[in-house]
Amino acid sequence: MATTFGSFVREKRLQIGKNLRSLAKEIGIAPAYMCDIENDHRYPPEIEKLEKIATSLALTVDEKNKMFDLAGNTKKNAVSPDLSQYIMGNKKVRVALRLARDNDIGEEEWEKVIKILEKSRK
Repeated sequence: MATTFGSFVREKRLQIGKNLRSLAKEIGIAPAYMCDIENDHRYPPEIEKLEKIATSLALTVDEKNKMFDLAGNTKKNAVSPDLSQYIMGNKKVRVALRLARDNDIGEEEWEKVIKILEKSRK
């Protein structure tokens, strides 16, 4: 089971039988750079390239979210790249997250919030 961004991408690439060179070409980077990413010698690329990786590897929504989380985990105090723009573009989200942090909101409380959000989506 992949535990780093690079190992996750490599694992998914190999699962679909795609070689490193073709993936690199599809997302618009050099094969050597892609190799460095897969070996965790470089940080993940920017969000646009991450989106291309997800498309090229035909990731499911859950796999794509995991990939973004792993990308965010590569840098200290980083947020998943798919969330940073949403968080910074919405003051209420930042207020809510700070309130949750300051009130030490735990898993149980977050589960309630998630259920509310899921109901509003339907």
